[in-house]
Amino acid sequence: MMEGARSQPRLRFRPQGPERGDRLLPDEVAVALSFNGSTQAVMMATPDDLVDFATGFALTEGIARPSEIDSIEVVSAGRGLDVQVWLKPQAQVRLATRRRTMTGPIGCGLCGIDSIEQALRDLDPVVRSGFHMTPQQVHQAVDALAGVQRLRGRSGAVHCAAFWTAGAVVAAREDVGRHNALDKLAGALVRASGSGIEAQGAVVLTSRVSIDLVQKVAALGAGVLIALSTPTASAVDLAEQLGITLICNTRQDGFDLYSHSDRLTTEALDVR
Repeated sequence: MMEGARSQPRLRFRPQGPERGDRLLPDEVAVALSFNGSTQAVMMATPDDLVDFATGFALTEGIARPSEIDSIEVVSAGRGLDVQVWLKPQAQVRLATRRRTMTGPIGCGLCGIDSIEQALRDLDPVVRSGFHMTPQQVHQAVDALAGVQRLRGRSGAVHCAAFWTAGAVVAAREDVGRHNALDKLAGALVRASGSGIEAQGAVVLTSRVSIDLVQKVAALGAGVLIALSTPTASAVDLAEQLGITLICNTRQDGFDLYSHSDRLTTEALDVR
């Protein structure tokens, strides 16, 4: 047995006939994220790294900075879990502005936000730094995922979000929801540093890229987002607006670069 997964009996059908056995499957439970005593979101999530999850959710949704969190406690709540986050007074106004009352299917990124303005909130562009990558390093960052996907390696059916810098993945988190995985990664990074991400690097995702994932990466302050799958056209527009280098559809034979090509050192291209 491993955290975040459970063994389930099953029949495996082969040409020679069915075989009885067990398979380890990723788990998902209802996880409530409560801030100052009020539930703001209920996600179906993999029940591990939940302190990271709450910390990252607070940051990437614009609710609270890590320094504005007093405490986090995970408690049993009937058929699910309640992650109770207590914030300092200076975050209260922000909490009221970003209110959510929803149940999201498998970490739905925007379900339950009660205004268009909240869904398409304004964010500051990522602060420029001297961080660059070569095409070879892009492939290295993607290849490194295989060594950090603990749940997927044994059970499958989960997304991974990782942070690559200085030639290695320094943090990775998994979840049945792609938004949840990224929030968990964000929380792990800021909890390790005490504030924001100190090292310059790239966020690497196993999923497709939508607007809300670009928003979360911008809130984290990362300048490079690499994804195994495809972005939406609007996600590309937002990445350009927020100063994020967006690299997608990464395969052994190449990848697609959509915005801010100046961070790719060996290319003279300028996509926009």
